[in-house]
Amino acid sequence: MITKRIIPCLDVKNGRVVKGVNFENLNDVSSPVELGKYYSDCGADELVFYDITASSDGRKLFTDILKEVAQNIFIPLTVGGGINTIEDFDRVLKCGADKVSVNSGAIKNPLLIREAAQKYGNQCVVISCDIKRVNGEFRVFAKGGREDTGLEAISWIKKCVDLGAGEVVVNSIDTDGVKKGFDIEMLKAICEAVNVPVIASGGAGSKQDFINLFKEIPDIDAGLAASIFHFGEVKISDLKETLKQNDITVRI
Repeated sequence: MITKRIIPCLDVKNGRVVKGVNFENLNDVSSPVELGKYYSDCGADELVFYDITASSDGRKLFTDILKEVAQNIFIPLTVGGGINTIEDFDRVLKCGADKVSVNSGAIKNPLLIREAAQKYGNQCVVISCDIKRVNGEFRVFAKGGREDTGLEAISWIKKCVDLGAGEVVVNSIDTDGVKKGFDIEMLKAICEAVNVPVIASGGAGSKQDFINLFKEIPDIDAGLAASIFHFGEVKISDLKETLKQNDITVRI
């Protein structure tokens, strides 16, 4: 079995880490630099940094804070928010990112995925999808979950992988911040549709939720969470020990 990754996520707004429920009612949590260093030191496998209002504000990602985060961690860093051009990929990679996550920018211009994959390699291009159920269909949302694109999620993700995306982050808006477990139904459908690593995001409320995720979807590569890690409800080292005891392969 492949080693499962545990990934904390920093949702950054105005230079601070924030967290909400269903992508709304955002509350201030901490400094991204301090929190990033903490996760790097305490066993996280990777770190995700999202400038969550860059796309909706129509601006470029804040690079000064990103540089500081990158300088203080020793684990792979995925960065997203306001990625609309190949120049944005270049800028973020030069700031210390290992992978670049694109969402709204790919919806506007899907060929950005192919261009970036050809220039930097598939492993560098991450497609991030904010998905919500609309009339029984998995629908892709843009601009931080504010705008229904009308795109059906499974076919959109398959298209992105065909264009060269090497990894998929699936953010379930329905379960985001609710802490009732990952969106197993949605994640299963996506894992069956593509053959690149899939990262589950949205809904983690306990260690048991990660056990359920990896047991019910053996093909899933990683579990991503924010609230339960930020507020100390679950420590990454404790989570990994519990996963190991449940015969789930993790890096200790």
